[in-house]
This record gives sequence, structure tokens and C-alpha cells, in this order.
Amino acid sequence: MSMGNPDPDPRETPGLEPGGSVPVGDTPPAEGSTSEVGPRHAPPRGWAKGPLIAIITVAVLVAAFFLAYALLL
Repeated sequence: MSMGNPDPDPRETPGLEPGGSVPVGDTPPAEGSTSEVGPRHAPPRGWAKGPLIAIITVAVLVAAFFLAYALLL
């Protein structure tokens, strides 16, 4: 099964004026339906800096709390 060109031929498209323009009040023909699949570029890998810094900060604060609690007993 071979697929033809998805774009309409302007010479055979009804409702077009010479030169390919569309009369006032008329709807232009639809564009081709071929599109890209997937993202244009690969998504970034790894952790973002903000969440990683927040997790490390919370872990250090929790460790400092328990260390201070243990020393005060």
C-alpha cells in the first residue's frame, strides 16, 4: 500500500481563486496531516538542582536535630 502526497493539489481544489487565494468568507483547504512524533529533543536526565538541594538541606537539618537531641540527653 503506497501513500500519496497528503497535501491537496491547488489545481484540483475547489473554491480557490487563480494564484491559490481563497475568496472572502470561504474556508481555506486543510493542511497536510503528517506531523512529528515525539519530542524534538531528548529530555534532560538526572535530578534538577533545586529539588536535590532541598532534599539535602532537609536531611542535614533532621540529622542536626537528632544529633543535638542526643547530646542534650
